[in-house]
Amino acid sequence: MPQSCLLTAPEREFFRRLARFVFSNPFSREREQLLLELVPGMTLPALQGDQLALYRVAAQKLQRFDVGGAARLDDFTAEDRPLLEAAYLYLTYIRYLEKLDRLIECQLLEETPLEVWFAEELYTDMGRRGFGDEAIGRYFAFFYQLRRAFYFIQRSLPGESPSMRGLRLALWNNTFTYDMHNFNLRLWNRMEDFSTLLLGETGTGKGSAASAIGRSSFIPYAPARRRFVENFAHTFIALNLSQFPETLIESELFGHQKGAFTGAINNHEGVFERCSAHGALFLDEIGEVSAPVQIKLLQVLQERTFVSLGSHAPKRFKGRVIGATNRPLSELRGQNGLRDDLFYRLCSDVIVVPPLRVRLGEAPGELEQLVAILIGRMTGEASPPLIDHVLTALRRDLSADYGWPGNVRELEQAVRRILLTGAYGGDRGEPAAATEEEAFLAAVRAGSLSAEQLLAGYCALLYRRHPVYVEVAQRTGLDRRTVRKYLDEAERQLNGLPPG
Repeated sequence: MPQSCLLTAPEREFFRRLARFVFSNPFSREREQLLLELVPGMTLPALQGDQLALYRVAAQKLQRFDVGGAARLDDFTAEDRPLLEAAYLYLTYIRYLEKLDRLIECQLLEETPLEVWFAEELYTDMGRRGFGDEAIGRYFAFFYQLRRAFYFIQRSLPGESPSMRGLRLALWNNTFTYDMHNFNLRLWNRMEDFSTLLLGETGTGKGSAASAIGRSSFIPYAPARRRFVENFAHTFIALNLSQFPETLIESELFGHQKGAFTGAINNHEGVFERCSAHGALFLDEIGEVSAPVQIKLLQVLQERTFVSLGSHAPKRFKGRVIGATNRPLSELRGQNGLRDDLFYRLCSDVIVVPPLRVRLGEAPGELEQLVAILIGRMTGEASPPLIDHVLTALRRDLSADYGWPGNVRELEQAVRRILLTGAYGGDRGEPAAATEEEAFLAAVRAGSLSAEQLLAGYCALLYRRHPVYVEVAQRTGLDRRTVRKYLDEAERQLNGLPPG
């Protein structure tokens, strides 16, 4: 072993933290804290604006091991090797980030898997560090999966409210689990057994959340063909079950043989048959199907097999199932709703997509961000004058506590209507607007509040119910002056002002 490849205690601690960073959720507070520790002397906004800062620090620390040529993994001790492996994986991933993004964007425009023009270069780079061809192929597929997940979660579900930060964190965990190191060792090719149920009102973005999961599955790389085995754009299939009459739902799900029923003049593949082994099937409004269909869905989830109508030959389903409903969970599981046995097969993970009113209650500035994104999509360019025009119309025509019953989908049409007519009067049949309490509780569930914000929100919640400082003080165990301080802080949060 070269003497230069023996780690000092400070180096070992740095690479230990770097390994934790590499396998942490990019949308987590833990990741932010580790970044601050790894690159001391820089603020979080500065680090977020300079995404190569950590790369430069890590590369500099690794440089001394290359004195006699490129250091290889087997040059390090067995204890240190996993830490250095994580470090070399991180540097390789960052070096190829732009090329991975370009591959994703090009692949979105093509039907078949594209040849990966930089694969040979990546194999050479990783081979120099002692990675074998089999390991390189799997890590290459892992890099591609990581980048797709970040690309689709970040771009499809924007917003800096605590609820949206929590949603992105949950979707990442749904794709890679909360322990990405364990995922990389044991679960990368077994995620089809983990079903998901998405809950959320109409128009909140459940389809976008499901698509982000479905397009982020692990797709192996085929070195002989110099391409990934499948186009990720084809790995996600969505089906809204409420749009089909009862007589056609089974055919759409499981397929049918010619002559299976009147009008079945050809064989038909259902979505379970069309779903890729590397893909996901999104069943929207899953709570609206009848009990007999639910029983058949349960069989697919339990046994991973199904039978087409008019056939007796079982077929195997190899993908992942994502269900969704706009009904509250208590109502969904009530009489004539989702069977308990099916629910328990679907609920490996239950993710709530927050309504727009809660998001804006937590972060009023999110409205401007969403309007800017929508204007960009509609016009093909960023247009500050149009953004200002739309925001002015919304603030003029809608009350400050407007509830946005149609959520993001309604906001999109509101922007279109303002571009067409110059005004938007809102949905006059809207339900009551979200309360401050609803926004606070959503932030608590998301785990996104600091201790100060938690106390301020809790004091405000109590004060709305018991509008006397003494009562709030007694219930919280605080003195009246401290209660007043937290109530002032809660008001500042509500108005989008910085902490006092």
